[in-house]
Amino acid sequence: MSKPTSTYRVQLTPDFGFAQVAEIAPYLRELGVSHVYLSPILQATPGSLHGYDVIDHSSIRAEFGGVAGLRELAEQLAAHDLAIVMDIVPNHMNTENAQFRSVLKDGAASPYASWFDIEWVGGKVALPVLGDGAEPKVDGDVLRYYEHEYPYPGHYRLVPSTEGPGYRRFFDVSSLIGLRVEDPAVLFATHEVIFWLLDEGLVEGLRVDHPDGLADPRGYLESLRQRSGGVWTVVEKILIGEERLPDDWACDGTTGYEVLNRITRLFVDPAGADPLIGQFVRRTGQSADYRAEVARSKREVIELFFTAEVERLARAAGADPAEVAELLAAMPVYRAYVTPGEPPPPASVELIEEIATPKTRELAQKILYGPAEAVTRFQQSTGPVMAKGVEDTALYRWYPLAALNEVGGEPDVFGIEVKEFHEFCAGMRPHTMTTLSTHDTKRSEDVRARLSVLSELPDEWARAVAGWSSALSFDPHLDYLAWQNLLGAWPITPERFADYLLKAAREAKTRTSWVRPDAAYEKGLREFAVQATQLPVGEFAAEIEPYAMANSLGAKLVQLMMPGVPDVYQGNEMTDFSLVDPDNRRPVDFGRRPANVWDATKLLLTSQALRLRRRLPPAAPYLPLFATGEAEEHAIAFARGCIGAQELGGRERGTSQRAPKRARPSNAAQELGGRERGTSQRAPKQARPSNAAVAVATRLPVGLARRGGWAATTLMLPPGSWHDLLTGSRYTGRIPLAHLMCRNPVALLERT
Repeated sequence: MSKPTSTYRVQLTPDFGFAQVAEIAPYLRELGVSHVYLSPILQATPGSLHGYDVIDHSSIRAEFGGVAGLRELAEQLAAHDLAIVMDIVPNHMNTENAQFRSVLKDGAASPYASWFDIEWVGGKVALPVLGDGAEPKVDGDVLRYYEHEYPYPGHYRLVPSTEGPGYRRFFDVSSLIGLRVEDPAVLFATHEVIFWLLDEGLVEGLRVDHPDGLADPRGYLESLRQRSGGVWTVVEKILIGEERLPDDWACDGTTGYEVLNRITRLFVDPAGADPLIGQFVRRTGQSADYRAEVARSKREVIELFFTAEVERLARAAGADPAEVAELLAAMPVYRAYVTPGEPPPPASVELIEEIATPKTRELAQKILYGPAEAVTRFQQSTGPVMAKGVEDTALYRWYPLAALNEVGGEPDVFGIEVKEFHEFCAGMRPHTMTTLSTHDTKRSEDVRARLSVLSELPDEWARAVAGWSSALSFDPHLDYLAWQNLLGAWPITPERFADYLLKAAREAKTRTSWVRPDAAYEKGLREFAVQATQLPVGEFAAEIEPYAMANSLGAKLVQLMMPGVPDVYQGNEMTDFSLVDPDNRRPVDFGRRPANVWDATKLLLTSQALRLRRRLPPAAPYLPLFATGEAEEHAIAFARGCIGAQELGGRERGTSQRAPKRARPSNAAQELGGRERGTSQRAPKQARPSNAAVAVATRLPVGLARRGGWAATTLMLPPGSWHDLLTGSRYTGRIPLAHLMCRNPVALLERT
């Protein structure tokens, strides 16, 4: 099986199944992708809009078209030279499944008792469902409690919904029970259909959901690689800061959040940090210290959600629960990478010993060196605490520039130097996934592109916010986040904006929450949303649109052409101004055409870059390029392909070269954008091979404009004649950037 050159993520729903994906196969092939990346396809809870709540691992989801529909989809995609990558969920499944019902009925004697990570107390497992004082009722051989149904009698006990369950769960979601895929029998039973699909060639790649939840992700990935024959596999592993994926994880890389965050920072001006943090502090009354907010938030969610997990880990380690909570809260990453019975990696020892206090030092040693259950459960607990404490709490409380508040992001780290970005790219796995938007991002790539402009215009932004706030205010802890997201997602309906603010407020947990909703507050929030969308926010959005477009196109070009396998999230080949899920999982109009220049240029850029990636060697070398001149810091440029550093090493920057030739502008945007998506097209001919490409993008466009443009800044191209796939122009040698970038803020060149 070949590795993908690029993927296109499709969110399957009961209304958009295999047949609907097959209809857009001609468009996707014309767009240039090599693989269609499907959200989970195994049988999930009826009506589920995401599919991560699997209830039956033995069947393909009927609502999508079942096995027959999947076969037809695979055949249709193959006819267009496309293949399937599928999202799999090894960590958990929904509690409403036949196997768990068997366990509730027969307890440890059930043949499925080994499937689930259960803590038996007196032969029973705790189920947290009781709520308002109503009593469960016996109905024949079942016990009913509202929509819940249990065997009567059984090996369970019902407890208040505020208590933790007697089983490992996904984060704080008690309806998702943890699986024990470390057991080979459980692995095979839950992956039988997955392996069958791989064996038949219906699927050519895997995306593994939440590997941090597994007892032994390294062992799991090794088993998966051996059984799958080495199929392309990426894992949803969140990496923080300088953290890297362990070399001994048998996969091709991650799903790309560490890439997303670095690309975003590439278009953020570090000079905006102080004024934006200052404005955030003044308007919200919050601290300027993000790390302190993270610590507070993690301690809060541990107390609110994870008491059961803390107590279970404390029993395994023979430690005080307070010590366990303290060590969990101090962990700065999602996993410590310690395996029971093996010497812990030196980096893990250094990390754990660094965060340990005199009070937790003894516990820290147990986490590093045993007992086995304590080591494993600590690994499985740090991820949920990070996810709920940081992703779902701190990022909704501390937001001087919300573009930086992404999964795995560090919102107090403004900007990244071009040289540092190049160094990061040089160390990337060649087939790791890269992305800008996913079904889990807090804001789509184009929302972030708009918000990144604010780092260059903090004073203008402050004046705009002051004007809107004088006309309308609601909650100082939320208003400043509201203004940023209203601008970023503009235009947005009052309903969408209100739904976003409701989720943001509940995640922040300062005035309302999912556990304790405040009806009066939430009513006021919805009224605020309606009134806010009537303010002239669109005027500010229009003023910054040229700069936002430059950021959007620059980020897209970098992501599509840097090392790795680029993924395009559905609809993001054109502009998309979506907020956090479920907003970013709305149905996509695959028949829409470019509505403006931004749309048309982004579509052209995406299609040309994806097609070019199919012509380049899969793991084409990466060579940094550097502009020379007074505006050199405003360019990010690199070459891909058969270009040795020695080819440039003999030339001094600034060497005079022949002036570029001109060619007719390309009509590719009109050709692609002018067709109805999904209409039948002939499969394209085999693309000609290409041996090299150059990508050039503008960064910090406001600062560039204030300088008066590129002036005498130039870029030395590698040897050869270069064709700009966006404009049709041809270049060679040293090029003035004012000439190269006169029509677009980006350039995509192919050597001819």
